[in-house]
Amino acid sequence: MFKRSKVTDGTATGQGPTGDNCNGLEVGIKKKSKVPGVMITQFIEMLPEGKSHPDFTRKPIALTIQEGKFAFFKAIVIGDPKPTVTWSRNNGDVSDTSRYQAKYDPNSNEHTFEMPNVKPEQADTYKCFATNEYGQAVVTVVLNVIEVGYKKNKAQQKAVTDEDFKTVLKRKSKVRPKSVQPEKKDGEIDPKFWELLLSADKKDYEQICAEFGVTNFRWMLKKLKEIKTEREEEQAAFVRSLSDLKSIKVNANGTASFELDMDLIDQSNSIFLYKDGEMVPYTKELGDELKHSLKQIGKKYIFSVRDLMPEDAGLYQVDVGDVTMFSTDFKIPMVEFLVKIQEVKAKEREDAVFECVLSNPFSKILWFGKNLPLEQGDKYDIEVSEDKLIHRLVVKDCMVVDKGIYSACAGIKSCNAWLVVEADKDAQQGKKSARKATRAGGSGTDLQKIAQEQQAKLEKVREERKEQIKTALAAPPPESPPAPEPSNAEIKSTKAPEPRKVAKPAAAASDPPVVEVEITGQSPEETKCDEKPQPLADTEGEPGITRGLSDIYALRGNPAELNVKMNSNCDGTWFKDGEQLNTGAGISITKEGTSHNLTIQSCRDENSGVYQFASGELSTQGKVTVGDIPAFDQDDLHKFSKPVIVRVGQNAAFKMPFPPQESLVVSWFKDGVEIKDGGGVKIVKEPNHSRLLFRDCLRTDAGEIKIQLKNPFGAVEATSQLIVIDRPGPPEGPVEIVETTSSIIEIKWSPPKDDGGSAVTNYILERQQAGQSLWMKLGDVSADKTSFRDRNVTHGKKYNYRIYAENPEGISDSLETADSIMAGIMILSGPPGAPKVVSASKSCINLTWTPPEDDKGVPIIGYQVEKRKKDTNQWITLNALNEPIEDVNYAVKDITEGAEYEFRVSAINESGSGDPSPPSALVCAKNPNMRPCFKDPEDFIVVRAGNSARVKICYEAEPPPQITWLKDDEPISPWINVINIEGMSQLVIPSSKRSDSAIYTIKAKNSVGEASFDIEVRVTDEPKPPGPVVLEQTVHDKVVVSWDPSPDQELDDRMYYMVSQYDSNVRVWKTVADRLFTNTYTANNILSGIQYHFRIYAKNDMGPSDPSQSPPWGINSNRVPIPANGVISSEVCFERPPSILVPLKAHTPPRGYQVYMTCAVRGCPTPSVSWYLNDVCINSDSNYYFTNSFGVCSMYILRVRTKDSGEYKVVAVNSFGKAECSTKLNVRGDHVSS
Repeated sequence: MFKRSKVTDGTATGQGPTGDNCNGLEVGIKKKSKVPGVMITQFIEMLPEGKSHPDFTRKPIALTIQEGKFAFFKAIVIGDPKPTVTWSRNNGDVSDTSRYQAKYDPNSNEHTFEMPNVKPEQADTYKCFATNEYGQAVVTVVLNVIEVGYKKNKAQQKAVTDEDFKTVLKRKSKVRPKSVQPEKKDGEIDPKFWELLLSADKKDYEQICAEFGVTNFRWMLKKLKEIKTEREEEQAAFVRSLSDLKSIKVNANGTASFELDMDLIDQSNSIFLYKDGEMVPYTKELGDELKHSLKQIGKKYIFSVRDLMPEDAGLYQVDVGDVTMFSTDFKIPMVEFLVKIQEVKAKEREDAVFECVLSNPFSKILWFGKNLPLEQGDKYDIEVSEDKLIHRLVVKDCMVVDKGIYSACAGIKSCNAWLVVEADKDAQQGKKSARKATRAGGSGTDLQKIAQEQQAKLEKVREERKEQIKTALAAPPPESPPAPEPSNAEIKSTKAPEPRKVAKPAAAASDPPVVEVEITGQSPEETKCDEKPQPLADTEGEPGITRGLSDIYALRGNPAELNVKMNSNCDGTWFKDGEQLNTGAGISITKEGTSHNLTIQSCRDENSGVYQFASGELSTQGKVTVGDIPAFDQDDLHKFSKPVIVRVGQNAAFKMPFPPQESLVVSWFKDGVEIKDGGGVKIVKEPNHSRLLFRDCLRTDAGEIKIQLKNPFGAVEATSQLIVIDRPGPPEGPVEIVETTSSIIEIKWSPPKDDGGSAVTNYILERQQAGQSLWMKLGDVSADKTSFRDRNVTHGKKYNYRIYAENPEGISDSLETADSIMAGIMILSGPPGAPKVVSASKSCINLTWTPPEDDKGVPIIGYQVEKRKKDTNQWITLNALNEPIEDVNYAVKDITEGAEYEFRVSAINESGSGDPSPPSALVCAKNPNMRPCFKDPEDFIVVRAGNSARVKICYEAEPPPQITWLKDDEPISPWINVINIEGMSQLVIPSSKRSDSAIYTIKAKNSVGEASFDIEVRVTDEPKPPGPVVLEQTVHDKVVVSWDPSPDQELDDRMYYMVSQYDSNVRVWKTVADRLFTNTYTANNILSGIQYHFRIYAKNDMGPSDPSQSPPWGINSNRVPIPANGVISSEVCFERPPSILVPLKAHTPPRGYQVYMTCAVRGCPTPSVSWYLNDVCINSDSNYYFTNSFGVCSMYILRVRTKDSGEYKVVAVNSFGKAECSTKLNVRGDHVSS
């Protein structure tokens, strides 16, 4: 995870003029810097001549770095007098020198703020202050620290506001992490919606809109076009092209990946990966243990996520710089395999079946065979049950080559099994055995039963969730506590220590062409150390130190001098490590007026220590450290100086050993610019050596490679060369035409700018005739010649040429001619005949013309048509020269209704477009007058009562007709709406009633004629069921079925009846009569000993009514009751007390899992069942879900808790007694629910 800095605002200590300095001339004037982000405050109104306030010429750059790495900021400041630079952080101080070190390099004028072994708690907003007596310049910079191993220390994570988060990341995308998302306003659309649309296919727009609840598609498409235009302009600054966007999907190996083709303008641009607006680290190394990885193959980038978990779902975005290139939504459904696929053993030419059952409905799962995706086709059948729980894969016509591992993948869950194919031993040798109709495999269990049980469980869960939602909605919302008042964090500013000086050695034994030695410190002439400025005495005349001691580094064997200046002529004493020093033993102590000097003639290790100067009660001290500059071994230096030569795409490595030293800083440079670890560069720093690795080298990686070893005493450098060879770049254009005649075309070009690190050997030329797709190779040209003469050309024809450069590494991209080159002069055709108008309408004008009389001997390819609107002078072409009209007629559709046009035509040949024809006569774009006529109208419409009735009639007429609607030849009622648009009229009855049933007539009339059409509208509803049914037998084996009419019979003249019959022999309802307009029906073939039932339905245009049931007929209908004649009969009694048929079982689930208890109870009358936990009734507890289905009593706990442990008891009670059973539930606490 990232440890992000918290960005706060405020004024740091020491920022701006202080109260002590606020005199009459000092003000706080804000000035603008040339460097963005720098705030300048000028303390005085008028600057003296030659003086200036501080400013930054190079400001620190925001840094995101991994925990434990070396972090640093660099800045360069200007100003006269020279500004003092200090550093501070918003949420803490920087006084700990073991964690924060401020340095100054006088050679480069760079101020550096270093943080070795950076920690996550150091992530913050840092400020750099440059101050002199005339003003102050301030700049802020952000440090983000990536915690190693995804340490999720919640206590150290600090909330970041939305505004602050923009300051930190400066992303143009509006997708933000959940922790910093602003409160969503009513009607506001999630930014994720637009990001998904920008990267989605048009066929997925509807699905995305439905997911986010967007219904106004026209507005969405207009807004999306604006956003897409803006995004493409932003992307153009980083990429040349972006294509082949493939959304994230789960692979057979258990990873998820998405990919895109991206042609970066600058290969050094950083690529960032975000998940739900939060940056995630990724690796290019297959062996690294990071979850996310990037694989680049040419221009294709493939991002992968391994070890998939439910929390990996979210919106993934790829950014280049601060611009989003691609977004894809990864959805992980919560699904498990209740029944996994099993191993299948099939014989050759037999079908094999793999089956599985899921815990939740899934429309389509992924099937893989031998790690390849399988699709529906001739070889495989993929089947899904109606409830979408059962999924099958059928491998048809199995052969021996089909054996292997097959897998099913649903979301991030998968299962696999072997397919074993046995060869058919009965088949004749050399002949194929016959196809078998049998199937092998399957799960061996009743999948339908398991699916039904799971469906019932899911239904129970849905009902339980509905109840929970109702309960939550009914509960009053909790009162939110008052927000705490923000506290103003004190931002401290610490002064950076003065630059440390080192005495320069007398000589440096090195090889100047290879090694450069840089001495950090003073020249031999400057033997004085930098003194600390001390405050002057408050009272004039009182002794004081005006320049004190500071820490210095001295080279072994070189002199060093310590100097202290007083404001008066006073004596003083020197001490080293608390012991007083005197002149002698290589140390000289002198005094010149108010200046006190201590000189070390030749520095040795024993001269290191803390030196102190004391005069009365005044004292100053500084530390002297003696040491040497770093050095390289000459053999290692010789090996390192040899250039490294690699091909493009290969890795290049540099290694340099050196003796271990304390406070040694190792830096790598390329062409004078320091190289940082990250991206395609890996730097390894060990105590005794350092390695530099360039992965997948490009031509731009070639250059001078330098390693620098630096300690407080100086620096040493060694140089080498990285040579990356590749195929050459394209030849330089443009292609120049040297000569063109009827038989010769001569061209020339320039050599490529980049020869790929290897000399060009020759050029390859190809030619294409204009209008054709075939390129023909003309030959090779030696590298010293950059021209070519083509003698095989045809007069009047145009040609395109392209040139390739070749070296030992390959062939370059091509340089192509910008325009076609014609052989000889242009021969244009004469003008065709004037166009004639065949027909005209408001949307189309059809033209025809005759070919030109004189084609000048060159074949005509086609024609070009131009138009001109009346009263204008501009002719507008309707087709391009490379899209000629091959026929002598053309339909012009780019016209405006009511406008008048004239047209002309030009003939096109190999030389181009010839002279235009005379213009045509003016023609108006309008439809010819036409009598109204209706297009495919419907004459009968049925509408359910209460619904709106819409009668839509399309027509054609010119001029537009007057539309009139009638109901039964009478004007329509005012509440009936009529909507008329061009070419269509619609009658709308908002809420139809039966009384709206009628014949509606539409009349259309214009100046040419009129037309009318009748539509019958029937408003009805499902009929009410018929009355009671009576059965009567008049003759043997026939029964007359009669019934009372339905109450809707008088209201609906299209209503009729249907009769269904059921008998005890067949036991299936079947229709025996339909479309009966009477209330009786005679049933035939009624047999004795069989019981019959009849149902009568009323039906109309809306469908059937509920049935009216007849009394049973047959078996006992004619039986005569027999008296008991005194015989005592006794009835069978089924009453009994409750009993437990299947008791409860013990359960020990982990915490967070689901629990399902069940038992079976019987008794008559049906007993009432109660559940108890530790002798407390829980029937009314909403945390438990109970069912009782015909004596099978069940209890379901969705997520079991620790407090659910205990003794559960079921008690069944009726009027005859009581029965009970109990069990124990022990919840294990070693599982944490995800």
